[in-house]
Amino acid sequence: MFGRWLRRIAGTGTAVGMGLGLIAGAGVVQTVALATAPAASAAVTTPAVASSRAVVTATGTASRATAKVKLPKRCTVKGRVLCADKTKRKLYYVKSGKILKTVDARFGCSGARHTREGTFKVYRKNRHWVSTIYHTPMPFSMFFSGGQAVHYSSDFAARGYLGCSHGCVNVRDWNKLEWIYDRVKVGDRVVVYRS
Repeated sequence: MFGRWLRRIAGTGTAVGMGLGLIAGAGVVQTVALATAPAASAAVTTPAVASSRAVVTATGTASRATAKVKLPKRCTVKGRVLCADKTKRKLYYVKSGKILKTVDARFGCSGARHTREGTFKVYRKNRHWVSTIYHTPMPFSMFFSGGQAVHYSSDFAARGYLGCSHGCVNVRDWNKLEWIYDRVKVGDRVVVYRS
């Protein structure tokens, strides 16, 4: 279905977007993170929910604009902190108050499977964990509250925000999460909040 849609609009020269992150313009296809389908225009901008935003023009070129991220005080302490913003759907790796890495994050559904908010500590790490409840891989798991952990999710990578976790903080970028995992230590702070 999406292939037909893409072929149909690829030659039009118009910038069109869908929630699945496909942009076609002037015959060039680019992938960007979009939350909703924007109206067709000369430029399409992703929602301002990150430390930077991509601007894709009708010619298919992309530029980066930096926006300031305001972290809560409990994220700006000395040392390493994983700050998970449920409103912006981002996970920030912060060291001594400076954001070193930002990744997309997906959280638990509302109700019994929600991701708990508060200040926690990483109490266990496991690079190759498999869920004992759901029997699914949870690479780069950093447990912070009961069975809740920050970990890579292949479902999030494949389906984006169309789903939710069972309470964990899902990350879809394998390489960035591996980088974060290699730096986080047991005992490091985890803050889950709404901005």
